[in-house]
Order: sequence, then C-alpha cells, then structure tokens
Amino acid sequence: MDPAIEITRLLDVMPASGRMKTKLQSKPQQPKPIDCEVGLPWDKERIIWINFDLWRHLSQPQRDLLILRTVSWLLGVRWFKPDLYQGVVVAGILGTLVELAQGDAVGVVVAGGLVGVAGTQIWRSSRSAHIELLADTDALQVAQRRGYTEPEAARYLMEAIEAVAKIEGRTTLSFTELIRCQNLRAIAGISPLGIPKNVNL
Repeated sequence: MDPAIEITRLLDVMPASGRMKTKLQSKPQQPKPIDCEVGLPWDKERIIWINFDLWRHLSQPQRDLLILRTVSWLLGVRWFKPDLYQGVVVAGILGTLVELAQGDAVGVVVAGGLVGVAGTQIWRSSRSAHIELLADTDALQVAQRRGYTEPEAARYLMEAIEAVAKIEGRTTLSFTELIRCQNLRAIAGISPLGIPKNVNL
C-alpha cells in the first residue's frame, strides 16, 4: 500500500471539516493501525497517525468507516463549551495569570492545580462511552453521504473495531468497544437488541 495514495483517498472520504482540522501522518512504529489524541485547545490541526503496514490488513470499507469515525470523534471533542469544567479551566488560567503578576507562588500552584484537574476531567469525558457512541453515529451519517447505507456502514464499522483488536493482538474488546459493537449490530440489523437502558454511559 502506497501511503501517499491512501492518504489522498482518505482525504476524499473525509468531510470538509475533517480535512480542514485534521492531518493524516504515517507512523510505522505505532502498534495500532490508527491512533490520535485529543490535542490541546490551541492546536490548529489534530494529528491522526496511521501505521500503513497494519492499515492494509483492513478492507477498504472498514478503513473508510474507521477514518470517518476517528475524524468524528476528534471533531466532537470540545475544549471550550459552556459547562462546569471548561469554566473551571478558564477561571484557573485567569487565576494563574493574576497570581503570577502578583508574585504569589502559593496562588500560582493552587490556580495551576485547578487547571490541571479540570483539564483531566475534560480529557476523561472525551473518552466516555456516550461520546464514543456519538462519534459512531456521526461517522455513519457521513458514510451515507459517501454511498453507504446506514446498515452496511454500521456493519463495516463493527467489523473494523473487531479487526483492529485482532491486529493489535488483543483477545477481547474493551467495555466501551463491546457497547459500541452491540449498538452497531442493532443498527446493522444483525441483532434485535440495542444497548441496555441500565448501562451507565
């Protein structure tokens, strides 16, 4: 697989917002076919790393749905939106600047700690099952604009999740992956059962 050709193809599959806000890079040393991080609020682009030696083991529809899902997840993470933790981050940053200006070392430590705690909570919420399911839903919607039906897109994404686990040498899926696969099976019409209502997302 030629990485340059595949990157061009994937860019065509991605929505315009994904092309503007993310960047695809080859990373042959990583143990995952595809990986990314939330990034920092001031980052202009979010990097998606692909190990093309592993990536080629997935079918083209699986690769399409994985890239759409990864982009949907990255674009779904919001550092600045009106909720408690984002407010605490802003207050902590302002407090840190004020304490620095006043030369108060204890105040700087306290305000900096506040920023760290709130930032950690934002990062954790980006990995919640609820956010992961929303990213799947967004990816399926974009896939339908790329010629897939919703049931087949759901099936390809479910197969991709399972295939990636095997490529990474994992014998079992994580709890969140199991929830996602069950939801995708229901959308694909493979299973009549969706996500149980008592599951804490």
